[in-house]
Amino acid sequence: MSEEQVQPQLALERIYTKDISFEVPGAQVFTKQWQPELNINLSSAAEKIDPNHYEVSLKVVVQATNESETAFIVDVTQSGIFLVDGVEEDRLPYVLGAYCPNILFPFLREAVNDLVTKGSFPQLLLTPINFDAEFEANMQRLQAEGDAQGQA
Repeated sequence: MSEEQVQPQLALERIYTKDISFEVPGAQVFTKQWQPELNINLSSAAEKIDPNHYEVSLKVVVQATNESETAFIVDVTQSGIFLVDGVEEDRLPYVLGAYCPNILFPFLREAVNDLVTKGSFPQLLLTPINFDAEFEANMQRLQAEGDAQGQA
């Protein structure tokens, strides 16, 4: 088989919780009626760790406030080691920025929910995310910013 006929390989080799934190600043939150406001920040990152492997991480920070006081803060980074070999260079950003986060998200969602319920709060299931659409929107935004800078 020649090099030009090599089939692309993409596989999840390991999934792990890279960082995890749960904080309840004060017990008074348990004595009040539960009507939380949630602030959710989600981000992803990818790092090449050798010629054929990438570490892709999804990080979420959820801050719940109740009656203007912080009820809890949960911070989870879910990571995976992905074998990426023979993938075309122009497809790599999509693979790392959308495909891999789609695989990691259910694990992140479960970790957040487990922490919150073990913290004695009602279940918190993060809303599913369309990483494909988010990736496309981000690419269009970056292109528009590049076009705007080129015209300035």
